[in-house]
Amino acid sequence: MQRARFRESCALRKLMTMFILCVLVTGVAALTTSTVVHTERASGSPVTSERHTAAPGDGCRFRGREFKSEFRLEGEPVTLRCPLTWSHSDASSYPLLTWRKMNSSQLIPGDEPRMWVKDATLWVLPAAQQDSGTYICTVRNASHCEEMSLELKVFKNTEASLPLISYLQISAVSTTGLLVCPDLKEFIPNKADGKVQWYKGSVLLDRDSKKFLRPGDPTRLLIANTSMEDTGYYRCVTTFIHKGTEYNITRNIEFRVKETSAETIPVIISPLETIPASLGSRLIVPCKVFLGTDTSFTTVVWWMANSTFISVAYPRGRVTEGLYHQYSENHENYVEVSLIFDPVTREDLNTDFKCIARNPWSVQSVHTTVKEVSSTFSWGIALAPLSLVFLVVGGIWMHRRCKQRPGKTHGLTKLRTDNQDFPSSPNQIKEMK
Repeated sequence: MQRARFRESCALRKLMTMFILCVLVTGVAALTTSTVVHTERASGSPVTSERHTAAPGDGCRFRGREFKSEFRLEGEPVTLRCPLTWSHSDASSYPLLTWRKMNSSQLIPGDEPRMWVKDATLWVLPAAQQDSGTYICTVRNASHCEEMSLELKVFKNTEASLPLISYLQISAVSTTGLLVCPDLKEFIPNKADGKVQWYKGSVLLDRDSKKFLRPGDPTRLLIANTSMEDTGYYRCVTTFIHKGTEYNITRNIEFRVKETSAETIPVIISPLETIPASLGSRLIVPCKVFLGTDTSFTTVVWWMANSTFISVAYPRGRVTEGLYHQYSENHENYVEVSLIFDPVTREDLNTDFKCIARNPWSVQSVHTTVKEVSSTFSWGIALAPLSLVFLVVGGIWMHRRCKQRPGKTHGLTKLRTDNQDFPSSPNQIKEMK
């Protein structure tokens, strides 16, 4: 009877011990995955973080294609700025910056007198249709090498090519529309001294017009009280002199006026205020914008760091913007542009990152910061197998202990039974005294 009770007690102890060890292992396993789960929940979208790996020794890392293609007119100057070095001052930090055309090992300029490189920018003057293609810029120093590609398309200046070479700019009805003459930085370094003529179709716009206003910046044109009649093609023209020859530089703009619709107001749904990350890891933070039923490409999304464009704040490309991605989910439209850290450094913990979404009717923005996660993850990995070892060893020890105890108890009981002189009750003890 006593043996059976002891066996039940031993089995109960064994089960309790194994239960406690199982809880310990489960807790450690949950601890090891908490960092990843917390990272995914923090943004409302998949925020990925992975360890940074260095590029191969002599190989160049390809960082993709510039999202914007360059459309230019034949006979005009063309400049292609390497997106890996966004300011002229940064070019000096790279001992070697080269350009080449896709599927060609011949470096530019080579034997072509129309092409030269100055301050990280490729110049083509004048451009010809055969210059169309994909160009690759490469930047190198003693320990760093990266490449990025740009697409150039050169068209003849005809009415048929107008829809292909025009920049789309949109305004809401009954507002003050704004037209911007784009991509003139190399030709008008000082806007105060620049001269730009504006046309609607082939008609030169009057400078003293109350409808078309000049805000002081020659590369901008304001259209007062916009209406549907203001839609159409506009043209801005400036001149550039090279070696005594004057060249026209033309930018065509397709201007659209739309009715205001509540469905077209963008809503930023991620990221949240803080993003957890590990120093030294690669982190991708998507900015996801809800567009409702709007299917047009009128919403622009971009990131800033401390009120500075990402390409200017990180000219070497440690932090970059991903490609513009527009898609649909459950018959609703979204646009997404990711902020990519490769890798995360301590500098990022003190930086104010901001995602901005803008269309002709509204501007929305969300601030976010990067927060360093604790080092629990590494301890969890170390403790998980150790807890498993304790579980196995503890189980073996309890099994051996329970197996040995019944035999000892039985021997002790027999000894007490066979010894006739041993007092078995308090009354017997008193009598012996």
